[in-house]
Amino acid sequence: MNYTFQFGQAIIHLPYLLGGALLSLQIAFIAFWGGAAMGLFGAFGIVYGRPWLRHIIQGYITFFTNTPAVVQIFFLFYALPEVGLVMSSITAVTLGLMLNSAAYLAEIQRAGFLSVRQSELDAALTLGMNRLQTLRYVIVPHIARAIYPPLSSFFVWLVLGSSIGALYGVEELTGRALNVATSNLRTIEIFLLVALIYIGLTLAASLSLGLVGRHVFRVKGGLLR
Repeated sequence: MNYTFQFGQAIIHLPYLLGGALLSLQIAFIAFWGGAAMGLFGAFGIVYGRPWLRHIIQGYITFFTNTPAVVQIFFLFYALPEVGLVMSSITAVTLGLMLNSAAYLAEIQRAGFLSVRQSELDAALTLGMNRLQTLRYVIVPHIARAIYPPLSSFFVWLVLGSSIGALYGVEELTGRALNVATSNLRTIEIFLLVALIYIGLTLAASLSLGLVGRHVFRVKGGLLR
């Protein structure tokens, strides 16, 4: 093989690639917190809701956990315009990842709901709390500690999963890498550099989440085990 590595041709594009990495983090952040909020109410509905509500939520979870995210985003970006609902590629990708995340996070948070001790719920009832107050002051703090590690891992997965945006023209990290590789044909060098950036992103996210978990929720997560 006569291939000559020219990493300088990749390094000069580092600022451009880091801009894409920032966009990847933004997509993951919005998709995670939007999905977590939807998943929280989904988990609450499964555990405490009426049968008809549980069936609807379970149907949502079954659909989104048994179809690929790429298909879900394809529907948002290409099918919805046929009925007049047009959205940008980044909106479709972020919304698709959010809806997909909500299904998985509902299952994770449902496990957290089930871990709440009955004595804690009885104490909230004795204090005259309604269900929303019990959710806010009793259940959420408890499940935050119980399920923080899997939630942290899911966020790291979303950072990597945001690369799916490249298929729809979103200029996140992978999308920008494809742009650069297409223009200078230094594919190996570009994607080796991008792999290092992804490793840096996931390690930084894991370390940051581990610090937050240790000091805020008194749990160990990420790199701090």
